Amino acid sequence: MDAVYRRQKHIYDVTRKYYLFGRDSLVAELNAAPGTSVLEMGCGTGRNLALIGRRWPRAELHGIDISSEMLSVARERVGKTAVLALADATSIDAQALFGRDQFDRVVISYTLSMIPVWREAIHHAASLLAPGGSLHVVDFGDCDGLPAPLRAGLRAWLKNFHVTPRTDLGAALAAVCEDGPFTATTRRGPLGYFQIGRLTRSI
Repeated sequence: MDAVYRRQKHIYDVTRKYYLFGRDSLVAELNAAPGTSVLEMGCGTGRNLALIGRRWPRAELHGIDISSEMLSVARERVGKTAVLALADATSIDAQALFGRDQFDRVVISYTLSMIPVWREAIHHAASLLAPGGSLHVVDFGDCDGLPAPLRAGLRAWLKNFHVTPRTDLGAALAAVCEDGPFTATTRRGPLGYFQIGRLTRSI
């Protein structure tokens, strides 16, 4: 991933704001009161963590990314307001990295579509939730509201960035609920362009 982002890291946010929709809605719904522990898996440039810090002051922010190139930008952006670490979303050792093994909120924003074993990432994120905590996911949807040629063109373009929309996100979240004390909801954005999922652990 460092090879992918080495040239993109400084223009990433400027370009992505035009097609990574739904992120601000996800942040607004976190309900991260002061003292709430938040972990973003795949924090990239720190754009979301910075927004969470402004929207939810005094939340305790943590972030991981598999790319040291992206983390270098994130560290400049968030400074000491968040604790960041280099880690894989499918196998993060939160206790070793952050001195804690549970979080009140876990955020995964446009990351699952880039993780080959993305279902494992969801299960691992669920294992990090504190009782009453919630996992919040936003990513590309099936785009079935778009004309077929445009939809095919979008998917072909996304493949250039190693992105594959996870159209069965809802089913993947529901599968987690079969194995533990969780409930899940999903909703579609306009034209099915993006989807937002939430997994909540019972108290």
